[in-house]
Amino acid sequence: MMTGKLTGKVAVVTGAGGGLGAESARVMASHGASVVIADINKAAAESVAASIVEQGQKAFAIETDVSSEDSVKQMVASVVEHFGRIDVLHNNAAILSAEQRQGDLDVINMDVDAWDRAMAVNLRGAMLCSKHCIPEMIKLQRGSVINATSGLGTMGDLTLSAYAASKAALIMLAKSIAAQYGKQGVRANALLIGLAPAENAHGSMPARLLDIIRENHLTPELGTPRQIADAVAFLASDESSFVTGSTLSVDGGFCSHTPSLAATRELFAELGSNKM
Repeated sequence: MMTGKLTGKVAVVTGAGGGLGAESARVMASHGASVVIADINKAAAESVAASIVEQGQKAFAIETDVSSEDSVKQMVASVVEHFGRIDVLHNNAAILSAEQRQGDLDVINMDVDAWDRAMAVNLRGAMLCSKHCIPEMIKLQRGSVINATSGLGTMGDLTLSAYAASKAALIMLAKSIAAQYGKQGVRANALLIGLAPAENAHGSMPARLLDIIRENHLTPELGTPRQIADAVAFLASDESSFVTGSTLSVDGGFCSHTPSLAATRELFAELGSNKM
C-alpha cells in the first residue's frame, strides 16, 4: 500500500486562512499530513480546513494571533490535544495588507506603528511559534521548521523597509534554530519565496509592474502558489533530512543575477550579439 511522504506527520501552518499558507496546507495534506490551519481570521481558517476535510484528508482549524504568546500557547496545546504531536511548523503568517503598505515606506517616512506591526507578526510570531512548537518536536527527536522569507529580505528596495527587515531576520532565526536544536533532531530552513500570486492577485497589481518583474525572472513566467507549496512539502518531508540551516530560493532566479540583466538582455537582442 502506497503512502504519502508526509503520512503520519502533523504540520502547523500559520497564516493558512488563504494565499500561500492555504495552498501549502492543502499540498501537505495531499501528501498525507494532518494539517493545522492557524490564522487570526477564524472563519477563513475553518473554510480552508473544511475544504481539506472534504477531500478525505485531515485538517484542524484554530484561531491564532501569532504575535500573542498566550494565543500561541493555546494553539500548541490544542494541536497536541487534537493530533497528539507536532512534526512540522511552517511560519508563514505575515502582515502585508493595504493599510500596512501605506505605512511601511522608506526609513525617513516610516510609520513606527507599521514597523512594530511587521516585527510583531512576521518575526515575533515566528519566534513564538518556534518557541512553543519545538519542544513538541524534541519529544519526538525529529521535526522541521520552515520560515517563509522573501527576496526583499536579501535586497534593498525603495519601500517596505519593515517587511524587508523582518524577512531578513527570519533567515537568521532559521539558522539559529538549526544550530541550537539540530542534535535533537530538529531541522530549520528559510524558504525564500518569489512572486507567486494567486490568479485573483494578478488583477490587483499593475500590469506594467508584473511585466517588469517577469522580465527579471530567469523563468518564462512568474511562480504559482503550487510551486511554493511543493517546496514547503519538500522541506517538511524526510526527503530533505540532510537540509538544515539553509535558505532555499524558490523565486525563478529573481535574486540570483545582476540588477542590469533584463536591460542587458534587451540590448544584446538589439545588437544581435553578446560580445562586449
